[in-house]
Amino acid sequence: MIKKSFEKREKDIAKKRFGQNFLKDEAVLHSIIESMPNDNLPVVEIGPGLGDLTRYLVEIKDVTAYEVDKDLCGHLHSRFEHALRRDTQKGRLVLHCVDVLDQWNHTSLADQPYHLVANLPYYIATNIILRALKDPNCQSLLVMVQKEVAEKFAARPGQKAFSALSVLAQEAGEAHICFDVPPEAFIPAPKVVSSVLKIVKRKTCDDPQFEAFLKAAFTQPRKTLAKNLSSRFDKRAVKEAFEALGIGATVRPHEVDTSLYHHLYKFLADASIGS
Repeated sequence: MIKKSFEKREKDIAKKRFGQNFLKDEAVLHSIIESMPNDNLPVVEIGPGLGDLTRYLVEIKDVTAYEVDKDLCGHLHSRFEHALRRDTQKGRLVLHCVDVLDQWNHTSLADQPYHLVANLPYYIATNIILRALKDPNCQSLLVMVQKEVAEKFAARPGQKAFSALSVLAQEAGEAHICFDVPPEAFIPAPKVVSSVLKIVKRKTCDDPQFEAFLKAAFTQPRKTLAKNLSSRFDKRAVKEAFEALGIGATVRPHEVDTSLYHHLYKFLADASIGS
């Protein structure tokens, strides 16, 4: 059980610098559990907070959790005393009181294939998702994020939300929004609607040059794709690429299929090497 001192002060406990909004709605918690992949792989949880989702995860999975807030780490150690894995006791939970991004700079978040499940702070959600897509041990992501961010990862070509993040997600696997979550499901309540985003990976993608190409392609979404790319690549090469691939000169970034972005990237990369 949550210590009464924590239960009474949840709004005060949440720290703005960590973007903390504690998910308290039991129906939403159950829906997250039901949306998880049905296999025997362990789970990595980022930002367990008060442990409300963690308590369900440890009932069905081995869990490795990363919490940056030292105050909450003390609470989690107390709450999950019997579930924590120790040298002489094989529990279901391993708790790391570190910044998960620092951990990712050195190695994977787990030494074996895993599923990522988390209620992510809005301010680092995109960064964490991109890191997970690059982590070869991460097999899937089931994460709570701001709805606008989820839409960018899950969007399909032709939709206004389609972006560089959409292309990267589709390159790695299949992304979709499971359901939306209203602000009142959290303490304290955020000012925006959240969504649970699921990405099931087919492969690991880590190509900084392709990411830079996509950044250029979507620099100004309302302008034409040709104009955006011409700011980085030779205009003649861009024109030749569009003609070779049958892409209209007035097409905008969100109107191009993911596969065409790969062909464009290769065409322009080869043109740069040859020039």
